[in-house]
Amino acid sequence: MKPVVALLGRPNVGKSTLFNRITRKRQALVDDFPGVTRDRHYADAQWNDVEFTVIDTGGFLSSDDDYFASQIKDQLTLAADEADALIFILDGRTGLSPYDLELADFLRRMSKPVFYLINKIESYKQHDDLAEFYSVGMDRFYEISAEHGIGVGDFLDDLVSALPKYEPEEIDDDSIIRIAIVGRPNVGKSSLANRLFGEKRLVVDEKAGTTRDAIELELEHNGKKFVLVDTAGIRRKGKVTEKIEKFSILKSLKSLDDCDVALILIDADEGITDQDITIAGYAEDRGCGALFLLNKWDLLDEDRKSVKKYMEDLRYKSKFLSFAPAITVSALTGQRCHKILDEVVKIYEEYCHRVNTGLLNRIIEDAVRRTEPSLHNGRRLKFFYSTQVSTKPPTFVCFVNFPDGVHFSYKRYLVNQLRDMVPLAKTPIKLYFREKTGKIEFSGGSKEDERIFQKKKRHIRKKDKERKEHSKRKKERDQGMS
Repeated sequence: MKPVVALLGRPNVGKSTLFNRITRKRQALVDDFPGVTRDRHYADAQWNDVEFTVIDTGGFLSSDDDYFASQIKDQLTLAADEADALIFILDGRTGLSPYDLELADFLRRMSKPVFYLINKIESYKQHDDLAEFYSVGMDRFYEISAEHGIGVGDFLDDLVSALPKYEPEEIDDDSIIRIAIVGRPNVGKSSLANRLFGEKRLVVDEKAGTTRDAIELELEHNGKKFVLVDTAGIRRKGKVTEKIEKFSILKSLKSLDDCDVALILIDADEGITDQDITIAGYAEDRGCGALFLLNKWDLLDEDRKSVKKYMEDLRYKSKFLSFAPAITVSALTGQRCHKILDEVVKIYEEYCHRVNTGLLNRIIEDAVRRTEPSLHNGRRLKFFYSTQVSTKPPTFVCFVNFPDGVHFSYKRYLVNQLRDMVPLAKTPIKLYFREKTGKIEFSGGSKEDERIFQKKKRHIRKKDKERKEHSKRKKERDQGMS
């Protein structure tokens, strides 16, 4: 494994700012008020050709001073145990705190290399006020400004030289399935993430809004690798007033952009709400695979445990995601949670599926022959050729003489024909219509696909030539008669 470095310190000393600076990404949420970070946040970094992993942690406080302090302290302890080197960050503006001295005593017992950083040093006048920091027991400290990058390079030079050697391995990113868990606040997203991960990796509480940042977890199941992203709860826009919550929701929506499959979590005890359907609409707009999870199924009494009733209600309210499977689960007890990743793999296989070009054209031709499209301005629509242009999700283009004349209901009919004839029952499908031009390019595929493409292309050219000759002869006859 890559060497691991943990960033530690009390709240609002600049850990997340330094985390973003080292990883060169705006991955961790940053704000002026303390307590933004609560979970362990991992990201890869590189300096002087040395690769390592950085862990951002929540602010260290005594258990009586903050609602989440005890859980954050547990997460901090786990990060320190996992790390090969520890980075203790202090605040050069506010000076020492009793929490700094308590955390320093904790780190001295770790028997690991500790780097002491005094952050927010942005002027020479501040150098004269740093004598008090020697009381922590450090023999050397680094004066830096994480926000402006001052002194960070010199510190990283010393850090990477102290890390254990690591031989990088080649990883095929295309084989990793990215999953985003989305839903309203307090529906059990973090509990489900912990259940799938196999340990208490994320802070969980009955209080809504516990998760603020999008946290990535790497796991493996039946030989498949997954990246699981736990996101902040998405409330209605009218109820969002705090700036930090707005940023949290934006990161949740960004996770939908980056994921292959979205786990849309719904509180079965509260029923299917309009906001649940709105969140499902966000997933549909972004074209990712989707899996509905009716969580907290264990809380329902026998009179309300009607799977058929819930599924009918779900399908009625989310007709636009009729292809998405649904499972009743309980993240707390683990009921049916073992089925989730297996179902995700099935969705992902269809999400990446490529249809043979010849088969695709036969399906479209048969569908058009059985049910012809309606006329467009008195003229018949002609489907010349169809091809798959991409996967994730499967995307198809049909070349027709009048693209704007294809009614949305006929488009839905063709999509349903594709779902019936090829294994695409659980994935979104994108279908576009383009006007046929003189030049049609091969979009990629096997040699057999290219052979069929060229044959179809020659057929189209032959038909075009025959139509032109027919029009020419007709025009000559009309002129002769006149």
